[in-house]
Formats: sequence, C-alpha cells, structure tokens
Amino acid sequence: MHVLEMILRKAGSRTMVLGCLLCLVLCGGAARAASLDPAVLPKIQAATFEVVAAKPVNDPLTYAKPLPMELLPYQERNDKYYSIGTAFALGNNRYVTAAHVLQVGIGSLWGEPALRDASGHVYAIGKIEKYSLRQDFVVFSLATQPATAAALDVDTKPAVNGVVYAVGNALGTGVVIRDGLYTSDTPEDQDGRWKWMRFSAAASPGNSGGPLLDQDGKVIGIVLMKSANENLNYALPISEVLNAPDHLAVIDKRIPYQFDVFDTTSNNIFKEQFALPKSFADFGATFMKLQDAYVDEQLKALLAKDPDNLFPHGNGSDRLLHSKAVMDSFPSLIIRNSNGDWDRSMQKGPKTPLSDNAYVALGVAGHSVLIHLRKPDSVPARQWYTDPTQLMNQLTKIGFLKRPIGSEQIKVTSLGKPVQDTVYTDAWQRHWQVRVWAVPYNNGLVITFSLPVPDGYVTMMRFSQAGQQHDHVADMQALTGFFYVTYEGTLAQWKDYLQNTTLLPAAFKDIRIDFDYDHRFSYASKRLAFSFTPELQKIAPTSVLALGFSYFTDHGRVVWDVGDVRVRTDASEENLVNIRRNVAPSGDLEDDYKSEWHKISQHDHPYDGVALSEGDATKITAVVNAAAGADPSVLYTAYYGAEGTHPQDAMKAKLDLLMKNLQVTEH
Repeated sequence: MHVLEMILRKAGSRTMVLGCLLCLVLCGGAARAASLDPAVLPKIQAATFEVVAAKPVNDPLTYAKPLPMELLPYQERNDKYYSIGTAFALGNNRYVTAAHVLQVGIGSLWGEPALRDASGHVYAIGKIEKYSLRQDFVVFSLATQPATAAALDVDTKPAVNGVVYAVGNALGTGVVIRDGLYTSDTPEDQDGRWKWMRFSAAASPGNSGGPLLDQDGKVIGIVLMKSANENLNYALPISEVLNAPDHLAVIDKRIPYQFDVFDTTSNNIFKEQFALPKSFADFGATFMKLQDAYVDEQLKALLAKDPDNLFPHGNGSDRLLHSKAVMDSFPSLIIRNSNGDWDRSMQKGPKTPLSDNAYVALGVAGHSVLIHLRKPDSVPARQWYTDPTQLMNQLTKIGFLKRPIGSEQIKVTSLGKPVQDTVYTDAWQRHWQVRVWAVPYNNGLVITFSLPVPDGYVTMMRFSQAGQQHDHVADMQALTGFFYVTYEGTLAQWKDYLQNTTLLPAAFKDIRIDFDYDHRFSYASKRLAFSFTPELQKIAPTSVLALGFSYFTDHGRVVWDVGDVRVRTDASEENLVNIRRNVAPSGDLEDDYKSEWHKISQHDHPYDGVALSEGDATKITAVVNAAAGADPSVLYTAYYGAEGTHPQDAMKAKLDLLMKNLQVTEH
C-alpha cells in the first residue's frame, strides 16, 4: 500500500510489475459499522473522496488482438478515470491524503490527480499547502469546492484499544467503512520522532490517504500502509498533520540507493524543503528537480567513494585488464564482486529465433535486461539504425509486454514511436541510441540504451514508472562505462554497418576493414595489419568477422580497443583465422596467467607452429615477431584452424600464408 518506490529507487528490485499499478481499489464487502452512529454516515460520505487520474485518451500501443474490455466490470471499463487512493476534507477548503497517492501524478502519463465525490463530480486540485515525504501526508485545496462541502471533526487524543473505522472509496461506488481496534503505537523507523498508530480494521490499497475514524466518526489518523508481517495496518496521527508547519514542503527521508556494479548500498537521507503554496504542476516540477538532483548526488558519491579502485583502476581491475578478449556476441556488465575484483557479469537467458534470420537473445545484469538483437536480413542497415520502431517491433515479438484485461494477458505487438530519441556518448566514445517509450495504461515507460553493432543491436532495457525516468536514465548512462561487448557480423553485415559512420565508436577511426569477395580480406589498425586471399580461407558475404573489444592498458592509460580479430568461413567455430593480443600479467595475478604468458613468450607448445588435433578440428598457432622497439610486455599470436584432420605440412603452409602479410605495428 505504501509504495515509496514510486518516489525514489529502493535498493531492491525496481522492475515494473506491468499492470499491477491499476489495482488500487478496495476489496468488496458491505459497510460494517456496528457501533457507529448511522447519523454520521452521510457526513463521512460527503467528506470522503476518491483520488482519481484521467485515463489516457490516445493509446500508442498495438495489440495482438482487440482488447476484450467486456471482461472488465461494467463500471471499470466505462470509467474515464483510474482510482488511485482516498482523500478527506477537514474544512475551510483543506483536504488531506497520503503523499504517495498524489506522488503518482508527478511526471505522470495520466495528468494531474483530482478528487471525485460519491456523485461522480470531479474537482481539480487548487494549491498544495502542506507536505511531508517522511510522514507521508499532503494538505491541499481544491480549485472549486463541492456545493455541499462537508468536513470531518478531529480527535487528536484517541484512546488505545478503542474502536476505529478505516474509510475508503471503491471506484466511486460509495464509502466503505470497516471496523477494528486501535491496538498500539510504534515508533517510526528512521529516528522515532513520532509514533505510527497500529489498527486492526481491514484496509486495502484504495484506503491509502483515507481517514481513520474513532467510534464517534472523528478523524484520528490517515491510513497509510500495511504491515508486511502481520494483519495490522498503520496510520499517521492526525495531530502530526495539524501540527506540521503551514506553507512548507518537508523532505526528510532515508532512501537507500544502489548502483548495479557495486554490492554495497548507500543509505543517505533525501533532505530538502521548499515554500508552499504551489499549484500541483509547480509542486511536481520542484519536487522532481530536487529528486533528480538527489539521485545524481547519490550516484556521483558512490562512484567517487573509492576512485582509486573503481574500474579500470586498482588491483581489482588487473585480472580483467590482463585477460584475453571474450569473444561472445552477447553483452555483459563489468561488476565488482565480493572479493573486490571486477569481472564480466550477466545471467544469459533464452534465445528466440524470429523470421528472416533475426533473433532475440535475452539476459539479466543487475536491474537491466540485456539484449542481443540480430536484425532481419531484409531490413537495410540505414533503416534499421535510424527507425526506432524497427528495434521495438522485433522485441515485442517475444511477448515481453502484455496488458492484463480481466483473466487474459494481451500481447503488445508495437509501442509505436518513442516519446524520446536521443544519442548518448559514453566514456569510451561509443554512441548509444537512447529511446523512451510510453506505456500509458500503467503509467509506465520502457527505456532502451542500444549500441549499434554489425548484426543489429546490443541493448540495455529497463521498465520505469513515469516519475522515475531520470533515475533510470542516469543509472543507465553510468552503466555504459562498464559495458563489455564484441562486434560481430557477416561480411555483408559489416559492409552495411561501416557505411553508417556517425554510429561508429571512436575506436573505429584507427581501424580499416576492406574485403573483396572471393579475392581478398584485409584488416589494419594502429596495432596490427594483416590480409589474406581465398588460398588461405574462403572470403564470402557469409564469412563472419568478429572484433573482440576489451579493456587494456596502453602507455599508462586504459583504452577500449580490439584485442582479438577472428574471421570464420561461416557460423562454424572451427574454420577460422585469429590474431590475438596477449599481455604479460601483473605480479599479483595467479599462476595460470603467468604460466600462459611463459608459454607465449618462450614459443612453447601450442605456440610453436606445430599442428594440434583437437576434437573434430586441427589447429596451429605461432607467435608473431614484434616490431623493432615494441613493448616487450605485449605479444601477438596467429592462429589457423580447420575442420577435420590435416597433416603438419599442410597446416604449416596455411599458417605461413597468414604470417606472410601480418605485421604488428603496436609500439
């Protein structure tokens, strides 16, 4: 009931539970008020309101079939509003609800919240007069008051163990009153500055912001939240509202903050205040500005907490900086583990084939969904990279987004055009296409950070509530600096990809890839150059080129650059040529690193130019002669592999063809 995740990110999962946000209604049941004087019921009903938000008029989404709205109750499907909570009147144009109820309207796709009475009349909010994030209340006026304005009386000193009544609206069908006992008080968690009232009267999400009444029908508190471990509910004493300073918004709440690359959480206090009254629009804009600044401050503080050991710095980065490039077309995030070491991390999920040779591979890292999306062969690269609907229309084919209607889950087949489409350049000079799609039916957003690669996209995706966009985007921008990806595609895909020069990372300025089918392939960078003809290996549109980008130290600074080049005849992993960069391990690394480097530097087997049969393939590897004046801690190896069993002289001849036009130029 008390959904502070809607205000700022919590340390736990922030994945949006699609469709659940709208279930803010009371459970059914007849009014139960055995000892409440029936004479006060009309007054309670007149002073209690539904907090509503207008349903979006236009829906940009496309569905697999017409929405079966007939599965919804008549009133729900015909209502022009969503019910998001309860409010009540204290008189003199003062109305009260829970802060987290009105918070739904900040940055909302549904517009500003309003009040609706039992007759169905809707009243716009006038000014926000008092507000407390921590105590979770807001006092406000209405732009136009009801003609028959009513107000609830107040009891600021209720007796423990007295009968109480929780009041709330159920989709505007009338006031539901449920009775119980005011059982006890309990200190609030942060520093015990006040005490929550605990009561046993039943309450549902629709009660949020509604009044808790004593046996005489007087307000003693605001219904706010439910105990997670027992059948007790919590209310803020009404005295806390009345005694709070007028014309002031107070933000004083401990909000845990977590960034995916760390296993630690910061627990700072979001503390601000600003003058009231303000219109809801001005209040929301002021709050979001402060909230966004707090998010930025927390992220900056986490990244600055131990800069000497933040990747790529410190001994914890050595293992990754001295490792071979990982040749995996599926992306990953670089995350610090419990030992303080930085390493690639992701949980790879299913790979779903689509039409026209496209596919979607999914995984998870932290709070982000990781995606490798191979584009359909029939879609030209320029169209693929410039039309954002191409990306999302392929993703929706796997059914990641479904709209609940009654007992059915209706697949969303298109999100239409994004509401935002920008480019973000990360610390490694990679250009990310940032798109934000609206999902109006649940006041949500789908945010994608997509990196164009030769065969399609690698993407980070998150689900966000509308008011949390800045939080997620700031997170994802920072995460791009910890992103690990291999660039792979057929030569035909590379040909199209390389023509889109504005999409290419800065590292490609030093890379030249040239090929002529059935005649020649060549690769050149500031580190190495090599070429070969079909005498060594087939060169065709279906040949696969993979550039293994990794992070490594170059003249005292860490760069993101190619550490492995592989050219395969096709999708097979056996028939290939491979040029790999190898670096001497630092002294703190394990013996495995040192043993491997010793073999390379001494040209020991298998780096001795002697063929090796392994499985269904024959392989041969040699160390490339370094250029004069080259860094002795960097050596390149050349590899040739072929399916089947082949004699030494034939494999050596192939290796010689590769080495003939291979030159290391790194100094």
